Amino acid sequence: MITLSDDSKAERFHATSGRVTGWMTVVVAAVVALTGAFYVDDGFPLWLVAAAVLVAVLAWAAMLRPALWVHEEVIVMRNMLETIHIRLVAVEELAVRQVLAVRAADRRWVCTAIGRSLRKTMSSGRRPAGGLDGKAATSVKYVDFVEERLHRLIDEARRAAGIRPGSPEQLALPDAVRRERAWVPIVLIAVASLALLLTLLM
Repeated sequence: MITLSDDSKAERFHATSGRVTGWMTVVVAAVVALTGAFYVDDGFPLWLVAAAVLVAVLAWAAMLRPALWVHEEVIVMRNMLETIHIRLVAVEELAVRQVLAVRAADRRWVCTAIGRSLRKTMSSGRRPAGGLDGKAATSVKYVDFVEERLHRLIDEARRAAGIRPGSPEQLALPDAVRRERAWVPIVLIAVASLALLLTLLM
């Protein structure tokens, strides 16, 4: 499934793994934390409440926060603790294995939102030379569709800019990669970890 936002004109690709497990972990951890907070006066360990909060935060950041979209000829990869912006024309290589891996600015960048299972990774072949030949996403595996769609967007951006992959012009592109720290999950994890440490020391 790809959604095209009318206001941002961004192609968004839904995550392929971790969502169900992530939500289950968050819900269970939240129930433990709320139940524990209610029964602290009855002897429920306070450190267990703090631990449940930390687990919920980590599950959200690691399994629910990651996302992938393309906006204004830039691949945006949102991971646990940072968001990476990569210009399509700057992409040297791209492949989906257990995670999406993109090589740009002579470095490897990954996004955990899109990936294959280990079994699928071992059995998957290379990118077909002829692409999808107009096939709809429903007629192929979704991960394959996302990988091919990204390749097409990259190829189109390169042709429009007249840049060959691996060329000196590509390596010299300004602002090829931009990284942003994700301060919300960073602060939440730090606060939850500190709370757990303090409750263990009490």
